[in-house]
Amino acid sequence: MADPLISSPAGVLAILCAVAAFWFLVEQLTASRLFQYVPPLLFIYATPVFLNNLDVIPSSSPVYSGLSTFVLPAFIVLMLIKVNVPAAVRIMGKGVLVMLMGTAGVVVGAVVGYVVVHRWLAPDAWKGFGALAGSWIGGTGNMAAVSQMLGTPPEQFGLAVLADNVVYIVWLPILLASKNFADRFNRWARVPADRIRMMDAASAVLIEEEKAPEMRDYLYLAAIAIGITWIAGRLAATIFGVQTASMPQLDVVLSESTWRILLITTLALALSVTPVSRLPNATALGTAMIYVFVAGMGARATVEGFGQAPAFLLGAFIWIFIHGAFCLLGARLFRVDVHSVAIASAANIGAAASAPIVAAFHRPSLVPVSILMALIGYALGNYLAPLAGHLARIAAGQ
Repeated sequence: MADPLISSPAGVLAILCAVAAFWFLVEQLTASRLFQYVPPLLFIYATPVFLNNLDVIPSSSPVYSGLSTFVLPAFIVLMLIKVNVPAAVRIMGKGVLVMLMGTAGVVVGAVVGYVVVHRWLAPDAWKGFGALAGSWIGGTGNMAAVSQMLGTPPEQFGLAVLADNVVYIVWLPILLASKNFADRFNRWARVPADRIRMMDAASAVLIEEEKAPEMRDYLYLAAIAIGITWIAGRLAATIFGVQTASMPQLDVVLSESTWRILLITTLALALSVTPVSRLPNATALGTAMIYVFVAGMGARATVEGFGQAPAFLLGAFIWIFIHGAFCLLGARLFRVDVHSVAIASAANIGAAASAPIVAAFHRPSLVPVSILMALIGYALGNYLAPLAGHLARIAAGQ
């Protein structure tokens, strides 16, 4: 194998950042409708895969472990400190319950889909299903976090990214088109006549401009992200040591990495109810880090695993329609309108990148709360997605 063209850590990191920036620049300059249905994420992951396999960058570098050790916990913290559950419940009401039904559908769908197709997949494909469950409960950040918790191989992570984007191409138009059936759907779901008016009024109160960030805000965010990472790392090592000594059978499910990310998630959520949540620009910084991390995952992958793509995609499509069935059941049980149901599903499946698109198409007044709904999913993903992966593994007898 030839030596890679660029092997220094600084050069590799520069390539990863450049790849992420390039695809967003293309999206901005072209304003192509392609990116509405195939988000830049797929290209950001795929480009380093080919750069690695063409020996432009290495498949092993200190940069990749550094992204897992430092960048991943930082973006988890930055995203989760902005969660505002009370505001989402105040505006969407039982629409939040529909979203939770959709989340339950993701967990159940992961198990059913995997049981159907696992015989055609590698034995560790349940880890790819767990990573995809992270994306479909909360978003790309959860996909990245859960891949670390489960030890998902880069090839299985690549299949999860592929399935995420292929299903998105089909699912997003369905969510958008559902607006055309609003009257019939709302009659079927027995939606109260004043529900939409009350949501619009509550949402109008939520709208507020985030203040422009100042230098000290970035220092606060850095101190918080690094501090929580350090505290969680120390606690995780201690807890895992006690667990290994007293209950070693749990090590298969609760690794030290799993404990670390669960603790980071919990501590960050605890800070979301404090004045820390008002620090500006945290979500934007966290999202930027996610895309660099995903590029790093792509740099470690090979193209060999993509032979499993047809079976993986079949499982994903079975899975998504189970999620949809749960959303419909929730709408019927809780008498929720089609606009809220579409936003709830988008908050799970497409997260903060897609929920505002669906909200803007269905009911623009609900765009702010759609982001809050997506962040609730982000808060749940690191807890429920690993569970979905392990349930799939157990159900398949592995």
